[in-house]
Amino acid sequence: MTELVKLCPADEILDGDIKLAQLPDGSEIALYRVADTIYATADRCTHGDASLSEMGTLRGKIVECAFHSGTFDVTTGQPTGMPCEVPLQIYSVTLIGGYVHVEV
Repeated sequence: MTELVKLCPADEILDGDIKLAQLPDGSEIALYRVADTIYATADRCTHGDASLSEMGTLRGKIVECAFHSGTFDVTTGQPTGMPCEVPLQIYSVTLIGGYVHVEV
């Protein structure tokens, strides 16, 4: 069974920025705004265990991990550049009353 978890006001996520958010179980996710859409993935790079919200750079819909320069598509979680081969977990995002909610 899934539930919606309220994270933060949507206007705190600026276009091209990455924001760290924490789920009730303590796991961390990264929030991205690409144009007018907000996406959410696991915060840790699947290759080097680096924080994407702290060390990542977002260019369009691609986040690059500064640890080994691997890249992922934040809209799908799929790796787009080596050495990353394992997809990021993605979360479905819903905006309710100006707040970002994710399904967990």
